[in-house]
Amino acid sequence: MDIAGVGEALHTQPFEPFVIRLADGRSLPVPHPDFVALTPRRVIVGAEDDSWSIVEPLLIVSLDKLSSEGKAGNGKKKRRGGS
Repeated sequence: MDIAGVGEALHTQPFEPFVIRLADGRSLPVPHPDFVALTPRRVIVGAEDDSWSIVEPLLIVSLDKLSSEGKAGNGKKKRRGGS
């Protein structure tokens, strides 16, 4: 995954909440675009509890749409960008 793919998901109108899935099995929910900051080489993801993660884009394996209940949806995955 590349930064442009994450940026595309953040700027989708209307915004659709999603989960960033990482190669190590972690999942980082993105309920609103304000929870993510992009730099030229990193993705910074904030959480509702004020914690945050700095992510290397090469470790992102997929972006999955969140359901209205805040859980990763019905197996339909958004795969954006590529590396």
